[in-house]
Amino acid sequence: MNTTPSSPLHPISTTVSDLPRSGQGQPQLDATRRVRAAGERALVLGGGGSSGNAWLIGVIAGLFDAGLDVTEADLIIGTSAGSTAAAQITGASPTQLLADILSAAPQPRTAPVGSDAGRVRIGAAANHMERTSRIIAAAEDAADMRRRMGAAALEMDAASHGPGQTRWHDTVAARLPSQHWPEQRMLITAVNAHTGEPVVFDRHSGVDLVDAVAASCASGFAYRIDGGRYIDGGYRSNAENADLAAGYARVLVLSPFGGRSRTPVDWGMDLATQVDELRARGSRVETIFPDSSSERMFGANAMDLSLRPPAARAGCGQGRVLAGQLIEFWR
Repeated sequence: MNTTPSSPLHPISTTVSDLPRSGQGQPQLDATRRVRAAGERALVLGGGGSSGNAWLIGVIAGLFDAGLDVTEADLIIGTSAGSTAAAQITGASPTQLLADILSAAPQPRTAPVGSDAGRVRIGAAANHMERTSRIIAAAEDAADMRRRMGAAALEMDAASHGPGQTRWHDTVAARLPSQHWPEQRMLITAVNAHTGEPVVFDRHSGVDLVDAVAASCASGFAYRIDGGRYIDGGYRSNAENADLAAGYARVLVLSPFGGRSRTPVDWGMDLATQVDELRARGSRVETIFPDSSSERMFGANAMDLSLRPPAARAGCGQGRVLAGQLIEFWR
């Protein structure tokens, strides 16, 4: 972790323009088009698969147990697995969420598939990483990459229809303690599969919380909301989307992937670039990454359900250790 002294904030102001169309369906408001007001504390929860979600819950529970409640942030930003964690911590206590992970029945080394909530070999997750890596390598820039990712997901159109879509919705719903948006500000990221445009949902977007989270977690297929289709929010601007915290005095970033980026550095999507930009605007930023002993549980292994308990325990241990260092920063 490292901290940069705070300097006067330079909040971003944008105007609300015409509502963008999501494919052929009803308009969905991108929350980034709202006027942004500076705030005090922002919590950024990055993507990281099933084990990443468990690690996030573990860190937050560890901090909580040690006397630091980061769930009271003025803004919570959730991406992919981090969107699930964001919705979970606003609906239940970190202690209960951690207990639920640790008490769950042992799981075999299989991975959930977004569109049908079934089980596949861990190798299938690695193959997905290989396919998407080829798309990234072929892309000219971030916008081109998002368009290509969307097009590839739309090719799997049949997987996002009918029972598959419904099962994925129900799977996500079952993971959330509450299916209602919280009153505190929460942003959930996604990408419009039809256009490649970044999308950010909030409670004013006219999208159910379950649908927003399901869209943000949609890897390898496009999740339908009305007439629009959406893919993983990690393609918006890396797995953390910390740039959305611009204007907040203190920003705490939890990154299961350790800030690593799959995109070229010159695209400016990596976490280090986002942190530098936040600090340049006056924010103090702290980052928490998995320690070296738990790195094996992420990357290609991120969808291994059997790794959820050890990932949660590792995160909890880190949270308890780091709480003392973060109390002055957060409060």
